[in-house]
Amino acid sequence: MNTRLPYLREKTSKLTTSPGVYIMRNKENAIIYIGKAKNLKNRVTSYFRENPDHTPKVAAMVSHVYDYDFIVTDSEYEALVLECSLIKQHKPRYNILLKDDKGYHYIRISAEEYPRITSENNTNAPGRYLGPYTSGFVTKEAVNEANRVFMLPTCRKKFPQDIGKGRPCLNYHIKTCMGVCRGRIAHSDYLESVEQAVEFIRSGSAGSVDRMEQEMNAAAENLDFEKAAMLRDRIAAVKKAAEKQKMINSGVGSADVIGAVEYYGGIYISVLMYRSDRLYDKAVFELERSGEDVLGQFMEQYYHGREDIPRSVVVDHLPEETALIEELLEQQSGRKVKLHVPQKGKLLDLLRLAKNNSAEYAALRNDRTGREVIALEELGRSLGLSKPPRYIEAYDISNLSSESMVAGMVVFEDGRPLKKAYKRFTVKELELQNDYGSMREVLKRRLMHIVEQEGDEYFTRTPDLILLDGGKGHVNAVAPLMRELGLDIPLFGMVKDNKHRTRAIATGGSEIQINGLKAAFNLVTQIQDEVHRYSVKFMHSKHKKRTYSSELMTVKGIGEKKAAKIMMKFKTKANLLQATPQELAETAGVNMEIACELWRVLHN
Repeated sequence: MNTRLPYLREKTSKLTTSPGVYIMRNKENAIIYIGKAKNLKNRVTSYFRENPDHTPKVAAMVSHVYDYDFIVTDSEYEALVLECSLIKQHKPRYNILLKDDKGYHYIRISAEEYPRITSENNTNAPGRYLGPYTSGFVTKEAVNEANRVFMLPTCRKKFPQDIGKGRPCLNYHIKTCMGVCRGRIAHSDYLESVEQAVEFIRSGSAGSVDRMEQEMNAAAENLDFEKAAMLRDRIAAVKKAAEKQKMINSGVGSADVIGAVEYYGGIYISVLMYRSDRLYDKAVFELERSGEDVLGQFMEQYYHGREDIPRSVVVDHLPEETALIEELLEQQSGRKVKLHVPQKGKLLDLLRLAKNNSAEYAALRNDRTGREVIALEELGRSLGLSKPPRYIEAYDISNLSSESMVAGMVVFEDGRPLKKAYKRFTVKELELQNDYGSMREVLKRRLMHIVEQEGDEYFTRTPDLILLDGGKGHVNAVAPLMRELGLDIPLFGMVKDNKHRTRAIATGGSEIQINGLKAAFNLVTQIQDEVHRYSVKFMHSKHKKRTYSSELMTVKGIGEKKAAKIMMKFKTKANLLQATPQELAETAGVNMEIACELWRVLHN
């Protein structure tokens, strides 16, 4: 506990109610957190009140606060701008700090008589540069597309010294190079093509086509039909490239698409930047989970000081301070900028693409697959959980009428089966078939291991989510038990259709449809199929043992208890067949005459 809290509370009681920025410092006077507030007194008081409900990260920060400073501003917007500036300057430990996944990338137009366009990781070589870009993939794709569309050379030949030497390479014959090496391309025409390619990279397909169409018409009027034909072919190539791109970004215009996923306690955010209806750049960031408005904090820092502000920002939910962020974007861009949450159509597809990019990066960092990351993120969000469920337990009851009533428990950790944590239960308290009662009995026995912290590492671990194979009746049978034991574990049912296929997730009173969430639906289906397989397998095994045990009782002197001892000792028929009469006598506690008769029955 922070021994400075009485002092900090006393100081805060006299704080102004004006908007501003507060600066938390530790005992060494180092800045550890910077925040903004509409009302400084109310906001700072929330950190130091008694019995606070802080997230672990905020609690850790408060435990290190020795003192704090504050700066009063005229408006909440001024506080936001000042906060972003101070965070970038001081990089406090407990603030969200933006670090993307890679270094910067550039597009270089070389300083040669016949310039080449290439993608580079630095600006050391002489020439003009476009960028910086944060995505190496996008940079290389832009360069490749420009060189292909405008038929610029990408070979190793040096111009003009290699002009006329040797035959043209394959690129010329497949019409991806204009063939400078043949000596039939005027130097001025080549330079013009390079500038058109640069303009294509900067402004995209629409701007390039408009300008080249004007040039083509002018060339035709001047009877320069060769140049007009060349421009016609180039326009067709640009349009073809644009059609290819429209598969993923038609009608986007100028927008940033921000997709975030949570995994392993971290937040992974991808920003897909579209300009002039094409993907211009991409950046990926990894942040710590703070329990606060992570998206809002990210956007405030990401856009503060940026010059290239899009006309719209696409997100999966609006941050808490939407109006403030829109004001920041509008002040920096000089025009209205809209935050948009798509419900359908192309923008929703692009939002999924951005989230998939985030998921793939999270998977790469945590040795998982993007599909697993997305599945847990979708499942947690659809069930209203505070975070994706990393550790899931699922239960299913299986029986043959009132015989061999058993249950299976399977565990999925980070989207994959954790078979060493699987458990099997025999229903003991019920004599007649009762799925609800059986489920309640099994869950009570399992949950007591959590309450009393007895058992192996898996039995004492609290799951992030419990799924029952069944509908709301199963959930309602177990939910009161959870409350009695004082456990707050998310509990849902897995509902099947009349063809025994996963249909929905059941709560205590309704159903949640997950058919539209492909990754989450597939994960739940996999869990439901696995727990059903596991429980049925145990039931069949139990039934076979029960049937075999009854066969043993046909021997005079072998009753139910003695048969149970034998089955408990040898477990399988194969082991029983290898047992000697002496071993059977010792196990069942019978004389050799009965043991020999039992041996004969087994082998007959």
